[in-house]
Amino acid sequence: MSKNHESRVTGVSLAAWIRPLRAGLMAALCACVLPASAQTLDDEAVDWLQAFLKIDTINPPGNESRAVDFYSKILDAEGIAWSSAESAPGRGNIWARIEGGDEPALILLQHTDVVPADPKYWTTDPLSGEISDGFIWGRGAIDMKGTGITQLATFLSLHRAGKPLNRDVVFVATADEEAGGLYGAGWLLKNHPEIFEGAGLLLNEGGSGRLTAKGETIFSVELTQKVPVWLRLTAVDKPGHGSMPYPTSSVTRVVQALELVRTNPFPARIIPPVDAMFRSIAQSAEPDWVPAFEDMAKAIEEPGFLERLQGFSPPMHALTRDTCSITRMSASNKINVVPPESWGELDCRILPDKPVEEFVEELRELVAPSGVEVEVLMAFSPAITDTGSRLYSAITDITAERHPGSRVMPSVSAGFTDSHFTRDAGIASYGFTPTVIPEEEMVRIHGNDERISEAAFRRGVDDHLAIIEAVVYD
Repeated sequence: MSKNHESRVTGVSLAAWIRPLRAGLMAALCACVLPASAQTLDDEAVDWLQAFLKIDTINPPGNESRAVDFYSKILDAEGIAWSSAESAPGRGNIWARIEGGDEPALILLQHTDVVPADPKYWTTDPLSGEISDGFIWGRGAIDMKGTGITQLATFLSLHRAGKPLNRDVVFVATADEEAGGLYGAGWLLKNHPEIFEGAGLLLNEGGSGRLTAKGETIFSVELTQKVPVWLRLTAVDKPGHGSMPYPTSSVTRVVQALELVRTNPFPARIIPPVDAMFRSIAQSAEPDWVPAFEDMAKAIEEPGFLERLQGFSPPMHALTRDTCSITRMSASNKINVVPPESWGELDCRILPDKPVEEFVEELRELVAPSGVEVEVLMAFSPAITDTGSRLYSAITDITAERHPGSRVMPSVSAGFTDSHFTRDAGIASYGFTPTVIPEEEMVRIHGNDERISEAAFRRGVDDHLAIIEAVVYD
């Protein structure tokens, strides 16, 4: 299903007539929009974020069409044309474009779904959006409704300014990223490729400002990510009574396969983006880790180093090799029955320097003695964005100007975002928001009591606008 909503304002006189009514229209259309007391862009952004956090877009099931309703009312009030499409009932996506010059378009990409949150373990209601102790609380405050509202604020500010842009700027809010993006960004690229035509730059989640324990501000920009390869290992064997075990069964075959995976970690290797990331980390690392981080290719050869690194930082360790986590298993539905079929599932993540097919074949050879079948449930293709773009330069220049003493660090994500879809489409895609988040707050992403500092969020809104202005104005 596709819905096109044409609300573009044409003609200077009509636009001039619309603008004075903006505040009234916004209040009438959506209680989330600018109140009379708000005077600045960051004031508006705080109000929008509080309202957005109250909207239940927990995935599963998603219900991201609620986010489409939220954004569409704001865009309507601003006189901006928008389009939306549902990839399935309730799985809404929305996009809008500000037209500019002939330079390759810039896309501001976000996802509107969030992961589940158990209220039993939260200090506040996970969907409260309340401000307390200087923080804005709610599931998605960091991942990624906060970033989404920051993008909205920038998009609206460019529209309101009315200055000529050197390129189109496209606002895209999608469904389903938290479950793989196949109902969101992936679906849009297949079914609405016109959104991405002519795009050369894209800004998404994946990196941010980090305030370290030493008080240093580091701006991490995600350039690539490990590639998810989700596998199911299935075994079929003779069923029977639990009191009379056979030499093998479907269960023992799956257990054997999973044990082969568990006890045979993939060889470590350091790819260039990971090497650059560790060298940057070395600049502020604890003294004991500096020599290793400065030369990781050598460090991984030292006996016991990888085990020590995994104990110190599982995310860092994950960047040194392909990994597989055993996440799901299924066998009999009765304790005294040996089932004819059993299966186990692996969440594998591979470094982006090899084809998925090569990795899958390596794993098939590893588990071959167990006799299981290996099925690929999901796999993406690897891609890396370089730093030689106007957007990356703007991030570097603006953060240095506005945060003296800070530095930018190219990074590799152990997880994945929708950027893998857009990199496959040839768009230089960066994961970044300039909001500075203390390291101890990062554990709240997908965890309990997710929240974002109101002061940091406000500053991030202003910094984000400055970065994009440096890209879209000549």
